[in-house]
Parts: sequence; C-alpha cells; structure tokens
Amino acid sequence: MTTSQLTEQIRLKKSFLCIGLDVDLNKIPQHLLKEEDPIFAFNKAIIDATQHLAVAYKPNLAFYEAHGIKGFKALGKTIDYLNEKHPEIFTIADAKRGDIGNTSGMYAKAFFEDLNFDAVTVAPYMGKDSVEPFLAYGNKHTILLALTSNAGAYDFQTQQVDGEELYKKVIKISKTWNNGQNLMYVVGATKAEHLREIRKIIPESFLLVPGVGAQGGSLKEVCEFGMNRKVGLLINASRAVIYASQGADFAEAAAAEAERLQQEMASFL
Repeated sequence: MTTSQLTEQIRLKKSFLCIGLDVDLNKIPQHLLKEEDPIFAFNKAIIDATQHLAVAYKPNLAFYEAHGIKGFKALGKTIDYLNEKHPEIFTIADAKRGDIGNTSGMYAKAFFEDLNFDAVTVAPYMGKDSVEPFLAYGNKHTILLALTSNAGAYDFQTQQVDGEELYKKVIKISKTWNNGQNLMYVVGATKAEHLREIRKIIPESFLLVPGVGAQGGSLKEVCEFGMNRKVGLLINASRAVIYASQGADFAEAAAAEAERLQQEMASFL
C-alpha cells in the first residue's frame, strides 16, 4: 500500500486510528477460551466490529510469540483475514526487529513476503546495514523507532551526541539510506512536545504514534504539533479499545471506544 492510498483511506473514513491487536489471554472474555483458536476468534471479532473506523491494525508480535506455534498460526490467520477481507487497511507487524544484514533480510522476508504485512517496526541501534534489507522492499514500509513513549526513552534517545539529541541524529541519518523515502517513524504521544522539532526534520513522513489513551498522551497536542498536509499520523490505541469490556459485549464496546476516537480525530481533519 502506498502512502497516497493510506491518506485516501484516512480522508474517506475521517480517521487515522490504528488498533493494536495485543491479545492477552488473561484479559479476553473467558467464553472465547473454549474456541479452537481463542486469539484469532478475539481478533476477528474486534476487526469485524471496528474495520469501518480504523485505517490500520498493528499486532504486537510478543503477544503471539508467547504462545509458540499456536500463536504464530493465530497471527497468520489474522493477517490473512485482514488481507482477504479488508485489503484497503494498512497492516503493521510490531516486531521491533533489527540485526546484521543477512539476518534482517530474513526478518524482512518473513514479514513482507510470507506474512504479507504492509509495514514492520524496526530498531535502528545497529545502523544502516541492519535497516536497509527492510527498505529493499520498495512497495513496503519500514517504521523506525525514533522517540518512544516509555519512560526509559530518556536513557538514550534524548541524550546529547555532539550537541544534538540522539533521536534527531537517528532521524537525520536515516533519511540518507537507500529507499529512505519509505521510512515511517515511531514517536510516542507522551513526547508530543518534541513533535514540532521532528516535523522540521521529516515534514512529509508518516508517524506512528502510540501512547494516546492508556499511557496518557494527548491527541490534541499530537495533532497540533504532528499533523502535516497529508495528515501524516497513525494514532495507535490498543488496550483502551480491545479491552473496553471483558464481557460478552466486548466487540460492541471496542467499536464504541473506536468510534469515540474516530469522532475526535475527525474534528482535526
């Protein structure tokens, strides 16, 4: 999917909502545990209830890897379902990969060819040769961790290196990599005060923004400082949507919370 197609969906749905499919079997409705594949049953119900409100879905790989083969099968069924039923929706593998070149190449093959995600999150710590294997897929998108929403982000990301914060240096250098135009960036909503400076460096890039909702980030501030002429934002909400209820009405409750977010987003478009 191109960024133009993604922008078209944002305009059509009046939404830039990305729903994180972070499935914790301890939190899903207990009746689903009787299903042959509880993770996929939960995901399918959430997708069916919210697909008209979201422009992207983002499974976090940890919640699938924790269940071994069963988890991977559920992930495969989820992405197959999205690609078959809703090919207009942007799909993100929240995998946070990044390794030496040949290993990154295998990660890229797994997520872009075998699973057929539109995008994957990648950690930039190992540098250019760990990221370019993902960028080699010209029709896919690599989402680089830039300034994350967790408290530990201050341990390294905002430290000064030669008079400049490290995350800014990472963003600037990444623009010089092969196919760097296909990069998107993770910027946490809890770091909204940095968005104005980030937009000076990457005015046209899409930003994936976690941290609105359960982590306390402000949608208003993110839109004020981070929105560009193409919108350029994907606001991720996970727990606030998918666990809006743990009862039999979980899908309806998720849709209600997604609609609340969509309506708030629509006011900024």
